[in-house]
Amino acid sequence: MHGTHQGPIDGARKSPAFSASLLDRWSIEVLPRTAAKIADFKVLLPAGTRVYVAHVDGTLLDDMVATAARLARDGFPVVPHIPARSLENVAQLADLLARYRDEADVRQALLLAGGRTSPRGNLSSSLDLIETGLFDRSGFTQLHIAGHPEGNRDIDADGSTRAVDAALLTKQGYAERTDARIVITTQFAFDAESIIAWSQRIATFGITLPIHVGLAGPAKLQTLLKYAITCGIGPSLKILQKRALDLTKLMVPYEPTDLFRTLQAHKTAHPESLIAQVHLFPLGGIEQAVRWAKDESAR
Repeated sequence: MHGTHQGPIDGARKSPAFSASLLDRWSIEVLPRTAAKIADFKVLLPAGTRVYVAHVDGTLLDDMVATAARLARDGFPVVPHIPARSLENVAQLADLLARYRDEADVRQALLLAGGRTSPRGNLSSSLDLIETGLFDRSGFTQLHIAGHPEGNRDIDADGSTRAVDAALLTKQGYAERTDARIVITTQFAFDAESIIAWSQRIATFGITLPIHVGLAGPAKLQTLLKYAITCGIGPSLKILQKRALDLTKLMVPYEPTDLFRTLQAHKTAHPESLIAQVHLFPLGGIEQAVRWAKDESAR
């Protein structure tokens, strides 16, 4: 994994690089169809903001590449989702990586199994993507992998964490054997205690990769409940359901302020924590999420 890198590199092979505030270098996720509605990202986002281009099954790869190219032209480091199960074969992956590199100067990627229940071809996991060796040879300098603070029933159907833990250890080993910089980017959650406990637990069995914690941006409660059910998040769903029973909160859009400040307090008290920064899922709109991040940073 060599070549000129694009944007700030904050993964680390042995020890993560941490910033004082989790909002010092927040990142955000966009879909090609939502990005198309933004007239000018340079006006909206702080310079250098890392932007993930999310993939929903059925999204055209052409649209993914075009969105990445637009953001790169605007000067933003871009992290496209690479969904293993949506790809037909290794040759299609090689072609896609070449297009990202040549058309959008992409040097980072988020490796995922993807939203399909069954693979389109012979790639079915982020480990499968890594083991092709293509990222080593394609000039990618940083790989992002999914983290699951509340477990993942798709991977561990029995409700344990055995398979997700084993996969994390394998990826940690890959980072140690190579010059790969790997970052864990988590699914959004609403329960600070479960996020903190998970980050501490994976550190005890040898994980040293920095964690970018997924936060849902401001949104209506009904919107969050819909996404939470679709994404299968656990303890967090109970928090949202409890909030829905409070009529004073039901009509007020959710903001991740309390959750963020709890995580920040933990990081301040425990600077060695793997939790390194915040990644925003703009479930209620890109502008609203950016406004929240800017306002909270200013405080």
